[in-house]
Amino acid sequence: MNESEQTVFVVDDEKSVRDSIRWLLESIRLTVRTFESAEQFLEEFSADRGGCLVLDVRMPGMSGPELMDCLSARGSPLPIIFLSAHGDVPLAVRAMKGGAVDFLQKPYNNQVFLERVRQALDQDAQQRRQRLRHDGVAERLGALTERERQVLDGVVAGQSNKVIARELDISYKTVEAHRSRLMQKMDAHSVAELLQMVLTCGSRAA
Repeated sequence: MNESEQTVFVVDDEKSVRDSIRWLLESIRLTVRTFESAEQFLEEFSADRGGCLVLDVRMPGMSGPELMDCLSARGSPLPIIFLSAHGDVPLAVRAMKGGAVDFLQKPYNNQVFLERVRQALDQDAQQRRQRLRHDGVAERLGALTERERQVLDGVVAGQSNKVIARELDISYKTVEAHRSRLMQKMDAHSVAELLQMVLTCGSRAA
């Protein structure tokens, strides 16, 4: 995913702030969507949209931290940069503890702001690539037969083909055949690569 496929979402109740941020981000050719409230943002937001969120801490209705909690409950990985007035620092600190990537006090330095946005976009792209890899591995694991999964468990446990054969009460050559097929199905070129796939998926194939 590149920046042309990502959107910087801006949620701030002050029109002047929204317009200023839009102008700044569009000056470096980023796609921008602005919203005057958290509620308006939630009406239009879809979790499959890549990008980042620039979010005011204190707004009428749902606050910035409350919106962050709502997105987290929905499983949204969108990186969040908070903008806070001086008196909102305690709220911003709470937001950082809750997973925000950064917070900037108003008025912010334009160059620093742009750097933070690019970092957030890079983080979003990396997270989405990782999820795609995870989903691909999970799909390939799901295509294994029960016996292939049993052999895979043995391989992950560091067992030799001979030990796997004895524990499964099958022949050594049968283990070799299953092992060869599961390596092909997983598109793994080495045991190390296979182990990395299983670790990437976050669970054993059992």
